[in-house]
Amino acid sequence: MPELPEITAYIEGLERTIKGQRLEKIRLSSPSLVRTWDPPLSTAEGLRVQELRRIGKRIVWEMEEDLFLVFHLMITGRFKWTRAGALVPKKRAHGAFDFPNGTLLLTEQSTKKRASLHVVRGPEALAEQRGGGLDVLGSSLRDFATALVRENRTLKRALTDPRILSGIGNAHSDEVLLFARFSPLQLTRNLSDEEMERLFNITRASLLEWTDRLRAEFGEDFPTKITAFHPAMAEHGKYGQPCPVCGSPIQRIKYADRETNYCATCQTGGKVLADRGMSRLLGDDWPRTLEELEELRSR
Repeated sequence: MPELPEITAYIEGLERTIKGQRLEKIRLSSPSLVRTWDPPLSTAEGLRVQELRRIGKRIVWEMEEDLFLVFHLMITGRFKWTRAGALVPKKRAHGAFDFPNGTLLLTEQSTKKRASLHVVRGPEALAEQRGGGLDVLGSSLRDFATALVRENRTLKRALTDPRILSGIGNAHSDEVLLFARFSPLQLTRNLSDEEMERLFNITRASLLEWTDRLRAEFGEDFPTKITAFHPAMAEHGKYGQPCPVCGSPIQRIKYADRETNYCATCQTGGKVLADRGMSRLLGDDWPRTLEELEELRSR
């Protein structure tokens, strides 16, 4: 799922391509994309894009006449900038937005189409699109700590819950927790003041670093191949590979269609966290340390 750095890359790409342009036509091929009915999406045709902004993981087009198009790409929704009048792909495409200088395609790779578009009018209606989570880059340490300890959650859950923090997902939370040296299962209310400050500073630094990385990677081009995983990431998606900090193999916890990566040496004091599927299979034989895990793998 695109997170704060990836959403920022999209917004900057959209600012270079559609800001100030008139939306000439909308060719919708997936009616399920639009989750509102009043005002209708067709109202946006003929209006100029005045500004672009981010609300959490949502991308907002501020149109003329106080109209807002609010896109949530979810896990696999993606924008593609192409030539004017380009055909809408027959498979896995939501539609096209035609501008005088080009066409913006909205696609979704998953067969389960979860991306959404809300069409709202006025700042009050736009405010209702906010998930309620705190924007870390625009907050103080005090606000950050207050948000995290409001409920006693695991750090992984707290960092990725849009009602608590805005714009952080599975990938970047793994990176943050590695360099902050916290277990993903550490509880928010167990953090000391020093630990909370460390988490705050590293969360901000990581998001800013990745925003700058993507900005340098795409340059003046429209972002392509936006993904939740980047080869340069230290931990996320690196199961079994050596931790860049200590060299120990990166571990994982799998649940549903998600995976949390962590380093047992750096984050859990050498303890291997129970994976729901494997621990159910192995029962009491589930390894508790890296040494036991390596012994099991060598059998």
